[in-house]
Amino acid sequence: MDYLASISWNKVTPCLVFLIFEVVLEFSECATQAEVNKHLELGRDFLARGQLSDALTHYHAAVEGDPHNYLTYFKRGTVYYALGKAKFALQDFSKVLELKSDFTSARLQRANVYLKLAQYTDAKNDYLEVTYADPYNEEAINQYHRIDEYIDDLRLVEAYYRGGDHRAAVELATRLLDVSPWSAHLRQLRAESYVALNDLFSAVSDIRSVNRLQQDSTDGYYRLATLLYKLGHVSDALKEIRECLKLDPEHKKCFPFYKKVKKVDKLLQECEDKSSARDFAGCMKSASAVLLVETEVTLVIFEARRWLCSCAVKEELYSEALGHCSSALELRRDARLLCDRADALLGLEMYDDAIRAYKEALELDEGFQRAKEGLSRAQKLQKQSEQRDYYKILGVKRTATKQEIIKAYRKAAQKWHPDSYHGDEKKLAEKKFIDIAAAKEVLTDPEKRAQFDGGSDPLDPDAQRHDAFHSPFHHFQHGSPFQFKFHFN
Repeated sequence: MDYLASISWNKVTPCLVFLIFEVVLEFSECATQAEVNKHLELGRDFLARGQLSDALTHYHAAVEGDPHNYLTYFKRGTVYYALGKAKFALQDFSKVLELKSDFTSARLQRANVYLKLAQYTDAKNDYLEVTYADPYNEEAINQYHRIDEYIDDLRLVEAYYRGGDHRAAVELATRLLDVSPWSAHLRQLRAESYVALNDLFSAVSDIRSVNRLQQDSTDGYYRLATLLYKLGHVSDALKEIRECLKLDPEHKKCFPFYKKVKKVDKLLQECEDKSSARDFAGCMKSASAVLLVETEVTLVIFEARRWLCSCAVKEELYSEALGHCSSALELRRDARLLCDRADALLGLEMYDDAIRAYKEALELDEGFQRAKEGLSRAQKLQKQSEQRDYYKILGVKRTATKQEIIKAYRKAAQKWHPDSYHGDEKKLAEKKFIDIAAAKEVLTDPEKRAQFDGGSDPLDPDAQRHDAFHSPFHHFQHGSPFQFKFHFN
């Protein structure tokens, strides 16, 4: 009996295991479908709120949970389309048509993607298929009839580019890009035409778009880096060339260009850092080193010469600065550089030339405050040059410290003391001694010195009356209807 029971149990056990496995599998499939539906619902909600990236995440999960549902691929494809991810949108719409070839909406969407990519023949075929399935679809009919025009225009753009008519190529490519904004080929053609027209900023914009459309393109990053470098944007060029080397560390063009750009960027950064630290001689040394590395690219040479000009002025090497400023201005007229040149001219007491330089800076940038203040200072100094110059009297620089001024005063006072002279020379010495004393009085008093540096002589009564009249409070300096008396014990 026990033996029979054992046999029966052995026969029943596999059946029970199989039944349990089927139940578990069915339950698992139900749970998976429920999860897929939940992801689809969340994706739809995020899509309705315009949160495309979040919607895409849930559609990814839904596709993984049910890879045979054509509607899930279609929904994900529409999100890719809205995000401008043409490659992935194309893959999803093609998968939909593979699963359900008569799904007209997917075919229409795929045609639109082909159109935006300027793949006009593929777009034309899909639009035609849509009209077969839906003869009254206006979008498909209209686009189908215009496709041949787009094909002809694309050929014409290519012909203009090959023939060197770059302006015509740019104009026609721009019109086509309104229809096909995801076309890397069209943007590349327009970018190269911009380069030929020397419109490098527009070329950079197009090359950036090409790199986004054609990811992982070493040639694209190299081209963008070289254009940015030509524009003098050395730091930006360095970033782009590094992207090239991430894809191919030994790239034949990118690697040597990277070494050069890195060196130039380092030297230009040193110019900025040393100037900020008031190490103007060091700034000039780094700028000179840039000129040894780069001898061809105009705007990089301009940056080096601009630093040489600026730092030489701050180092009070005015004659040398004038040469550097003039060399830089031959490459490019720049308001800041003109002000640096004007500052050098002031240091050389060439007031008329300085005034002209400040005025030219204002012609380039009428709101440039530094040029306005410089012009006002130059005009005052020009007027002042016709009067006593206290710095010249003591033989000190305008940047001299109080201690240096006192030392110079003592030396000058000893030299021109009237007791050391006789006759006519004594009269000259008396005048010199008075001027020396006046110079000390003005230059050792911070307030009077600031007035003098601003172009007004604090010891000149006429100048003081002029400044008082032009003061916003001059009406109150000639008395008041209110009289006050103060009594102090």
